[in-house]
Amino acid sequence: MKKYNLINNIFGWLSFAIAAVVYCMTIEPSASFWDCGEFITSAYKLEVGHPPGAPFFMLTGKFFSLFASDPSQVAAMVNIMSALLSALTILFLFWTITHLAKKLVCQDNNKEMSLAQLIIIMGSGLVGALVYTFSDTFWFSAVEGEVYAYSSMFTALVFWLILKWENRAGKPGADKWLVLIAYAMGLSIGVHLLNLLCIPAIVLVYYFKKSNAVSTKGILLSLLGSFGLIVVLMYGIIPGFSKLGGWFELFFVNSLGFSYNSGAFAYLILLFVTLAWAGFETFSAKGSMSRAKIAFLLCAVLSGTIFIGSSVLFWLVLLAGLIVFLYKYKGVTFRLLNTSVLCLFVIMIGYSSFALIPIRSAANTPMDQNSPEDVFSLGSYQNREQYGDTPLFYGRTYASEVVRENGVAKQTNVKDKYGRVVKTSPAEKDRYVVTETSGDYEYTNAMLFPRMHASKDQPGYDRYMRGYASWGGVTSPSVTPTFFQNLQFFFSYQLNFMYFRYFMWNFSGRQNDIQSMGGISNGNWITGIGFIDEHILGLGSQDNLPPDIANNKGHNKFYMLPLILGILGIAFQLMSGKKGSQQLWVTFMLFFMTGIAIVIYLNQKPFEPRERDYAYAGSFYAFSIWIGLGVAGVWTLIKKYLKSETPAVAIIISVLTLLIPVQMVSQTWDDHDRSGRYIMHDAAMNYLDSCEEQGIIFTNGDNDTFPLWYIQEVEGYRTDVRVCNLSYLQTDWYVDQMRRQAYNSKPLPIDWEEKHYATEKGRYAFVMSKNFIEKTLQNQMGIDPNNPMSAMQAVDFTKYYDTSVFKDSVLLDEVMDNLRDAEIFYTPQNPFITDAPVIPGSALYMNVNEGKVNWANLGTQPKRDMVVNIGREGSAIYRSELMILDMLKNINADNWKRPVYFAVTVGNDMYMGLQKENFMLQGLTYRVVPGQIPQNGVQGGVNTDVTYNNMMNKFRYTGINNPKVYIDETNMRTCKTYRLMFAQLITALIEEGKNDKALKALDKIMEVVPASTVPMGYESVTFVDSYLHLGQKAKANAVAKSITDRVYSTLGWYHGLKQSHMNKCSSDIGEYINVMLMLSSAYQRNGEQKTYEELVSKLITYSQIYYSNGMIDLADFTLKNITNNAISNYYRSQGDTAIAAFENKILEKSMGMMQKYNPALLQEFQK
Repeated sequence: MKKYNLINNIFGWLSFAIAAVVYCMTIEPSASFWDCGEFITSAYKLEVGHPPGAPFFMLTGKFFSLFASDPSQVAAMVNIMSALLSALTILFLFWTITHLAKKLVCQDNNKEMSLAQLIIIMGSGLVGALVYTFSDTFWFSAVEGEVYAYSSMFTALVFWLILKWENRAGKPGADKWLVLIAYAMGLSIGVHLLNLLCIPAIVLVYYFKKSNAVSTKGILLSLLGSFGLIVVLMYGIIPGFSKLGGWFELFFVNSLGFSYNSGAFAYLILLFVTLAWAGFETFSAKGSMSRAKIAFLLCAVLSGTIFIGSSVLFWLVLLAGLIVFLYKYKGVTFRLLNTSVLCLFVIMIGYSSFALIPIRSAANTPMDQNSPEDVFSLGSYQNREQYGDTPLFYGRTYASEVVRENGVAKQTNVKDKYGRVVKTSPAEKDRYVVTETSGDYEYTNAMLFPRMHASKDQPGYDRYMRGYASWGGVTSPSVTPTFFQNLQFFFSYQLNFMYFRYFMWNFSGRQNDIQSMGGISNGNWITGIGFIDEHILGLGSQDNLPPDIANNKGHNKFYMLPLILGILGIAFQLMSGKKGSQQLWVTFMLFFMTGIAIVIYLNQKPFEPRERDYAYAGSFYAFSIWIGLGVAGVWTLIKKYLKSETPAVAIIISVLTLLIPVQMVSQTWDDHDRSGRYIMHDAAMNYLDSCEEQGIIFTNGDNDTFPLWYIQEVEGYRTDVRVCNLSYLQTDWYVDQMRRQAYNSKPLPIDWEEKHYATEKGRYAFVMSKNFIEKTLQNQMGIDPNNPMSAMQAVDFTKYYDTSVFKDSVLLDEVMDNLRDAEIFYTPQNPFITDAPVIPGSALYMNVNEGKVNWANLGTQPKRDMVVNIGREGSAIYRSELMILDMLKNINADNWKRPVYFAVTVGNDMYMGLQKENFMLQGLTYRVVPGQIPQNGVQGGVNTDVTYNNMMNKFRYTGINNPKVYIDETNMRTCKTYRLMFAQLITALIEEGKNDKALKALDKIMEVVPASTVPMGYESVTFVDSYLHLGQKAKANAVAKSITDRVYSTLGWYHGLKQSHMNKCSSDIGEYINVMLMLSSAYQRNGEQKTYEELVSKLITYSQIYYSNGMIDLADFTLKNITNNAISNYYRSQGDTAIAAFENKILEKSMGMMQKYNPALLQEFQK
């Protein structure tokens, strides 16, 4: 078929066009949650994002942002970039499939391709490409401004390029394809390292093409060599710049006295001059082989190839091995050296995009994460050192302890870390000093293949242990897991739950878009075939599914059709002789390295913050190749059966299999169409609008920080507010940035200078009050303070600590000034730990100047002092909290003119005890205030005037009430946060007697966040209570019906499960029971006895179901709450015999159930 290439190109670009149109139609018009806001910001203004950076993404994102008509369109342009890059991925996938299919379908090279063969090859390409186009994971990444769409494009590109080389190998100029692959990989480093995982598949293609005698040994050696290439790139060349550049930098700056970065520039010049020289020597027709080898050797050394790890001996071994290879291996030719040098050269050219990071960091951009301004900080940034290390093949477990010698933690591979000196005057010369030493801690109970490795000091340790118990069979956190328990956790959680589940989402079906925590009702894969899903997968009855599954847009049924076609594609390769088996090896290595190998490398802990399917998109790409080949496999099978090869059969098979991606898009469109969704965009504005001018807002997580950065940096909205992330505030570089002006926002009121908080200084301080110290000393002496006889023993505490300094309550100003100004930084003396900084009291008070504070603006009543009850006695508080205390001290000194807030999404553990007496809700923030607050909120008080104005008049809720707008779980949480904040406002308004405003607020939240788009749950019960209180019974009943319809349907489904399954769902069922209890209490409080009785009767019936199924705790919980509420209302009735009689009736029912199923519980009440 002479026109094959033309037809192949036409259909390839057709697949590109379909994908491009679909993705551009379904992009989010603004930024999305998670990292997207940060990436779009880094692209638009070339600011430094989180490690390890994505500079090439930044550059191309900046290019696309230039097409925006105004800043509000920048996010859409970057999202379109992802859409077009994803469409290119589909293009390369189509050409990859047709390349492979052609070799298997047309194995007789002497015969001209028939029309039937052409049709089936094109059909294979279209089906495989379109299945991947409409797959769950890839479509998700394709419509948002993140790096994974770009990374997928590079994966598809380099794999297609090696196939292009395969077609031209042996011809003049064929090596240019290898050089192009190297360049693409160099560029991809500036996007994501996932692309390097294609190397084994690429090496196999090279081996199969070049080898005259393919063997298993040859395949294994090729794979071993490919793994070596990955190691060289990831641990040699990529960190090599900062390692060698660091040596040059130290020599030039500290020894020769040059300015910062002079050594790094010298290193770069030397490296690229050497690469150019090596290119000349290996290319020149008159070149000398000896000079070419020397030049190549220098290139390898200067590029960091041999400097893997930190062992000098290992470096020397690698260098010796390279020398032996160059001078002893007879296959070393000019061509080999030249191709290798050119590949290294273009990798370095691509990798040079990372120069953008220190260049922009040196400009002190407002977003400048880790501040990588020199080669040392750039190295830490690229190595992601802030995230810590994870054991891979050998290391610690959850039961491990750090090995200590004489109380000091034992470390190996200890290295000095260098940083810029903290100058005392501008005239001081540039130099680097050792800022800290770090190494690898030694642990007890280290073992092979440690899959369960959470440390006791990690947040969420208890949650991790529950996961280890569930998936790993662990029974005690103090007992080292066995090797088989590690394997059990690896296969059941890491491989099955965190990979295979995602795989099946894409090729079998998905239960819903709610993140799974291991239960049967959320986030599982399904087939869409009821019998299989219920009886084989154990997902319960597929009839009368609960609303969270049946009505969820993420409920997608593919009936395993893509999976079956992919398996047929694998079988087709297996049955297609030598070419087929070689293709299978190549495709499998791409599938394995971008899937299972990542699972092994990530070594994830249980209960990740979000679903992680996007990390495995490359693996799903590889399986889509098999899906495409499955079409050709079906045709080949039918052709053999019919013993004829007609175009009609090829057309029929192509059309029928094309129905698979058509069926997929019919399922996945509604849960991937983000058009019209502005929830993150509006939330960012709403957070900032909850702050007054020049406000400071403390945030903590990705989803309350990155949206705010985006809306300020990109759209320029409310740049007078300073966003301060408390996680980053633990670092000295972030404190530096917070002390600088940013747009219209003044520096944070931190009067500590860099010398006070840099590196280890100001990192922590122990909290020790007088009461704590004396109790601890008494305990050490064996004195029991609760025993009168023992407590009578007199103790002269002055021998042990300075009793004049340590108190239970101390002045904050004195504490912070002492910590800041003490020369050795450790005043007063820590009675337990030598030279450890101390806060000599757990209650820190400030004197408030009552006459100068604008109390009306704060919404509080005057009070002469303010106390920060930090607690944590005997423990340390860290730099973040110390900086907050310093800010509060200075804000108080300025009479609270500058407002300071916590975002409502910040966890209670970061409130520093301020929430009880000093929080005032003002929308999506709690303002920290002095004075006497009204106790009318969940956390502190509610400034009803400010909050009402913000939420009713300023806040934006675009599209939330539009059923056509897709609201996924993350966006749903934001919508429910609105409801929770409205609930606090409405309750406070009613308490203040502002019933008209309360009713308007109720109607507003019903309008902007309706049940039709955001299902109602516990967060909406307050609305029922409030409507009833305001005499709006019909509205109350309507809200209650929205809640109970969902609850009854869901509980009905749970109650129909097998007993074993129902028991596993106990916590989920308990959440719905709690909603019913809250609802019944609301009707009880408002005297709606009929509805109250109906709800209680339902609950008592449910408790009987739980007793019958062995769920004793849940049944007891239900009856206890019913009984306690009835008793309380009985005594509150104050002689109202009708209410007393009614509650007595309820008590008879609940206690009768106790008598029947759990008499012991009844006895508790009878006492």
